[in-house]
Amino acid sequence: MSKPTLTTSKARRQFLKFLAASPYVAAMGGVVAYMQKTAFAQSGPPATDDLIADPKEALDVFDFEEVAHRKVMRGHWAYMTSGVDDDATMKANHEGYQHIELRPRRLRDATKVDMHVDLFGTTYNSPIYLCPTGGDRSFHTDGEVGVARAAKARGTLQVLSTDTSMPVEDVIQALGRPVWQQFYSPSQWEAAAKIMERVQAAGVTVLALTVDRTAGRNSETFMRLRGRDLSSCGGCHNGGAGPSNADRPMYTGIDMKGVQGQNAAMDWAWVDRIRQTWKGKFLIKGIDTREDAALCVQHGLDGIMVSNHGGRSVETLRPTIEALPEVVAEVNGRIPVFVDGGVRRGTDVFKALALGAKGVGIGRPMLWGLGAFGQSGVDRVIEILQGELKLAMGNCGTRTVADITHEYVARQTR
Repeated sequence: MSKPTLTTSKARRQFLKFLAASPYVAAMGGVVAYMQKTAFAQSGPPATDDLIADPKEALDVFDFEEVAHRKVMRGHWAYMTSGVDDDATMKANHEGYQHIELRPRRLRDATKVDMHVDLFGTTYNSPIYLCPTGGDRSFHTDGEVGVARAAKARGTLQVLSTDTSMPVEDVIQALGRPVWQQFYSPSQWEAAAKIMERVQAAGVTVLALTVDRTAGRNSETFMRLRGRDLSSCGGCHNGGAGPSNADRPMYTGIDMKGVQGQNAAMDWAWVDRIRQTWKGKFLIKGIDTREDAALCVQHGLDGIMVSNHGGRSVETLRPTIEALPEVVAEVNGRIPVFVDGGVRRGTDVFKALALGAKGVGIGRPMLWGLGAFGQSGVDRVIEILQGELKLAMGNCGTRTVADITHEYVARQTR
């Protein structure tokens, strides 16, 4: 058999994409997966000529993924692209959106679609926000500042990780307004209080406490993909094991000796202590059940982020889009609910909004754009998703985000 040419390899991939999208072939179960693996083994990853060379060439966010894969260091890519255990929850997050159908209404004026939303007193161009992702400089030297500049250009909310690789003050200056600060609470209260003092002094008014991975995680795929020889990582990563808390900008000036970066003993009493200390809006990130949603309301939280850490906390097999409705029903409009995990299309955003989300976060697509082209890649990712959402709104007959209700979606029954 002759070696596949670039043209035949590209045609094969396009044909397999067509097969994967076909409802008839979907019934064949593992056949498609087998064919995809076989084709990859024969032709390898996409040829360089198949990849975009400029963010403007991207037609969807997936166009950035392989470009970033080729540019980002192996260990850093492995960390971002993996979940936990069998990576099944990570995959379920995206696949969950495929089981929700749109119910568009016709013959409505689509010339004046308005995506603007007000979140805690600030107006954004759309309900799409950028999730907190640690160590953005691991993907591109533009880092969190580049992400901030893209967010500013597109009128987008940026949520900054405690594990940011660039100082919060620099990020806020680049963004031109305060970020929302994601918060990993250290195990010692004095360290936690100093982080809150710092971000509050920087102008942050919204704090989002992450609670979904305090017990650690089993990053099996990451450990396999990063490679065994970590000698080249020692200069930046604490002997190859990863940066210590003391190396991260958010912990500058804080004695972290013997202090865990995440408090495994954290409970609702700890949440109450933060609530009493923090002067701004206070959210919890990582709530997936009605029971915990009820407790959030009882303890005076200002909002909830339905999240499973992008499938990187525990292998629940439950996508966040399935957890969202029960959380929304429980809070019953008393506080806003946000969601992230698996969002890849503007139609995904529309579905989440229809199921009650006030805002919808993207993580990996933003990192694909960053890893591929830096700030300009992030800018194009936001532009694509905002454009897709606007199309979905117009074609479904919803002129404002507030018009998007559960009446516009249905669960698959076939």
